Order: sequence, then C-alpha cells, then structure tokens
Amino acid sequence: MRASNEHFGLSEEQQQLKLVARKFAQEQIAPIAAQLDERSEFPRDLIKEGHSLGLMNLVQPVEFGGTGLSYHDACLVIEEIAAGCAGVATSMVVNDLALLPILIGGTAEQKKLFIEPIASSGGLASFCLTEPGSGSDAGGLSTSLAIEGEDLVLNGTKQWITNGGVADQYTVFATIDRSKKHKGICCVVVPAGAKGLSTGHHENKLGQRCSNTVQVRFDNVRVPKQNLIGKLGEGFSIAMKTLDGSRPMTASIAVGIAQAALSHATTYATERKQFGQPIGSFQSIQAMLADMATHIEAARLLTLRSSALLDQGLSASMESSMAKRFAADMAMQVTTDAVQIYGGYGYTKDYPVEKLMRDAKLMQIYEGTSQIQRLVIARELVAQLSKK
Repeated sequence: MRASNEHFGLSEEQQQLKLVARKFAQEQIAPIAAQLDERSEFPRDLIKEGHSLGLMNLVQPVEFGGTGLSYHDACLVIEEIAAGCAGVATSMVVNDLALLPILIGGTAEQKKLFIEPIASSGGLASFCLTEPGSGSDAGGLSTSLAIEGEDLVLNGTKQWITNGGVADQYTVFATIDRSKKHKGICCVVVPAGAKGLSTGHHENKLGQRCSNTVQVRFDNVRVPKQNLIGKLGEGFSIAMKTLDGSRPMTASIAVGIAQAALSHATTYATERKQFGQPIGSFQSIQAMLADMATHIEAARLLTLRSSALLDQGLSASMESSMAKRFAADMAMQVTTDAVQIYGGYGYTKDYPVEKLMRDAKLMQIYEGTSQIQRLVIARELVAQLSKK
C-alpha cells in the first residue's frame, strides 16, 4: 500500500525521486531498522549511502553542495525514508535544520564557508537551540555570547541535540544580553574541534533510538567574528524562520511513520484470522483502517500545502505549525491503532508496529511540542484578524 500522492499531479521527475528514496528505505534501511533500534546504534553507513544518492541536504542549493530540491520535493523524499526508519530519517534531515539558519541569514561568503564543506563532503551538522532549562521557551535560553576583540566567546549547555555527538559543525543560538530576551539572541557557527566544546553521553531514548542525541557544552569556546550569522540580536528571528521551513519536513517524518504503520496493519488484518475469517472483515477493524488512512492523507496534504507556500516565498508560519501539529498527533494515534490491530503480538518487539509507536511519540515533542504549535497557530489567527 502506497501514498496516493504519487498519482496526485507529480511530475515524472518527482515520481522517480520518490522511487529512489523508497528503494533506499525499503531495501537498505527497513531490514536493519529493528537492529539499529535495539542497539541504539548510529546509522553512519546508511547516512553515507543516503548522501551518495543525493538524499541529504535536500533544500540546500546545488552551488553549495546540496541537492537543491524544493521544500515540496524534499517532503516527498523524507516521507519515504521515514517509512523505513524515523531515527535514520531524523539523523539525515537534521543537516537541513542546522544549515537553514546559514542559508537564511548568512552572507554569500558564509554560505560558501559553512554550508558547502558539510553538504559536499557528507559531513554532519547540528542545530543547538534547546537547553536544559529552556525547551519550548526558546527566548529564555541562557547560553551566553560575549565579544572579546576579534572573537566570539560562548558559554553554556544545549540539551537533546540531534547528531550532537557526531557532528562536524554546530549552529548555536546564544544570548549577548539575557535581559533583552529574544532580542538578545544571536546565531553562531562553531566547528566540532573548537577548544572547550564537549558532548555528553548518547541518551537512552524511548524511540528513534539510533538517532544520536546528546548534551553539548560550551566552556569559553572561541570562534572568529565571521562565524556570527546575521547581526547581533537577529538569532531568534533566524531560528523562527528556520523552524517555519523545517516543520513541513518534520511533519513528513510523522507521515512516513504513520504510512508504514497503516501498511503493516492492513497486511496483518488480511492475514490474521479469528472466528474463522480475517480480522479485516470485521467492521470495527475496517473502521480503524479507514480512519487511519483518512488522517494520514489529511496530514500529507497539510504538509505538502505548507511546503508549497514556502516554495512560493510566502509566509507559512501558521500552515507549517498546522502540518507539524496535526501530523505528529496523527502519527501517535495511527501507530497506537496499529498496535491495537495486532493485539498482543503488536506489543512485542517481534513485530514492527511497537517501534513505530515509540518513534511516533517523539514527533509530538521535538521541533516544538504539539502544545506550542497550537499557540503559534492561534497567534497567527489573531494577527491575521487584526490586519483586517
């Protein structure tokens, strides 16, 4: 069973792009996804192969070593990869998250200096915004930035940093004056080898276990002034624009998880027999499958709509938050229903749906919780009303 968008006005090139991603996901990722999950093992070889296939740095321009896809086309790719394993997808997609601030706020020279070496070499980058004491409250971060001569000096700790323990480069958000709140936040690029930079242990997570997640610490880390992206105090705006762009891609991970769950559940419902007939012939199971399919399609269309707005250069703050919120909550419900359809078997690691359920939970938390997305949506609605 496959997504209906492959017949929804996609060009031949787009369909071929999806097929490349699907082949990679189903032939190389899916067969070892359970093993990577069980061992909490970083998928370095898969990431290297994904890069060689042009399935990383998806929205980074070709001139800087990226694949040069539109947001819409990037979402098509990401959904397929996530159907193979969400942890692998997250490990790959975070490069775009970390490089987008540079693409958005950097000069041509900075893009050449900080995007191209990562994108062209298959290197890894990390996005450092969240802190132990400021998760959803990004404007309340405490990592400090000071100017000393020709250097920028960073002190503080970042938490839940994807690829943080394996990154070659970090995009870090720090404040030059905490009393200014979001107006004091700045964006700085830090190389992995910087003196004073250290990382913690890989977190023992519920789901997406193969994705490397660590604490990153900055102890008088010095970088040149040229590593400042944008002007002093523009970091918060750069971060928010970055998240507007990354949320449709994150939503696509949720859609991919849910699509995989539906595929497994539908197959199981036709094979598993009770009372002398397949459980898929029972109306209660049919209703579950129908709702799962409908909600997946709704999330997919929200995701592609928000990505299309971004590709047109339009504001998509509300739409990207809608896509991320709905897709994340949908994936949690769909995977839970898939486990229910499998019954007791679904609760064991011998079958794939319990992993999908664990992976889905993270979608409601990272890159802005579902609760935060609702706040963004409501504020955008009020703002639009005030303009009338």
